[in-house]
Amino acid sequence: MTAIRIDNLTCTFGELRAVDGISATIEHGELFTLLGPSGCGKTTLLRSIAGFNDVNAGSIWLGDKRIDSLPAHQRNIGMVFQNYAIFPNLNVADNVAYGLRARRVPAADIATRVEQALQRVRLEGYGTRWPHQMSGGQLQRVAIARALVIEPAVLLFDEPLSNLDAQLRTEMRVEIRRLQQSLGLTAVYVTHDQEEALAISDRVAVLRGGRIEQVGSPEEIYRRPQTPFVASFLGGTNMLSGVAGAFDGTATPVATCGATIAVPGRVADAGSKVLLSIRPEALRVAEGAPLQARLILREFLGQIQRLHAELPDGTPLRVSALGAATVGVHEGATFGLAYDPAQIVAFPAP
Repeated sequence: MTAIRIDNLTCTFGELRAVDGISATIEHGELFTLLGPSGCGKTTLLRSIAGFNDVNAGSIWLGDKRIDSLPAHQRNIGMVFQNYAIFPNLNVADNVAYGLRARRVPAADIATRVEQALQRVRLEGYGTRWPHQMSGGQLQRVAIARALVIEPAVLLFDEPLSNLDAQLRTEMRVEIRRLQQSLGLTAVYVTHDQEEALAISDRVAVLRGGRIEQVGSPEEIYRRPQTPFVASFLGGTNMLSGVAGAFDGTATPVATCGATIAVPGRVADAGSKVLLSIRPEALRVAEGAPLQARLILREFLGQIQRLHAELPDGTPLRVSALGAATVGVHEGATFGLAYDPAQIVAFPAP
């Protein structure tokens, strides 16, 4: 079983604690995504697992074997880099075979394993081509084939799709997920793209300042964020300031932006300041609704329409509606907004 266990890991660069006491367990066969903004420590953590960064404290385990003191080539880990790292002076087959030759695999076995790896990424017959003859998506597949051919216990992805255009990114993330599931590989995936993380992951760890803010399934993190940062970073949200009223046994009324919003459950003591996270899709235009807003801008994005509005106190608000839905509000007009109480998450105000 190739589970990964990270225990109280710390990595520093001078006075910067890029990874600050992180602990996590990545289960066998799951795709575990490290998500966060630039500088949060996700790539440092990934490179520490790979063996490319020194660890200052803590440990990394692959199954029952501690690996943080081993050199990278002894960890049985494959890695797919952001910039592909394809050798321009080698053809596709030789690029894929590079790791096998470094491990002194018998020449008789190399050709067979290279062809198998190319078949897995749907590049059979491309072995004699040169990198300059390949598209960006094909080069990314070559990089994946090169990582797979050594038959690693774990596969690491460092923002592998960031250099591709939007449509190709969507296609390639499906290919990566399909391949990971079909091979039953344990994979760790780094990205700053929230949609990408939600689409392909079994579990997601949201990082901030070298620490993990929350770990859970995409659904758990999106629907039940544990901190305002997670709510704001993953998918975007409307964050409203308010004051909690008295709990009535089923819900807590929160006075915010000239309206009172009922939040299920006991949110806080009466009179306490709170933050309300309301996803754009939890709001809908409705006549006579108590929450009033003025439409600033409407964006038609095909599948959805995004309304940019402003509450009476100037707080910006975003509303998402299905693209085919008719929104009978003109820019500059005031309109009412209804909300789904089940999709509201409350946090204590800092």
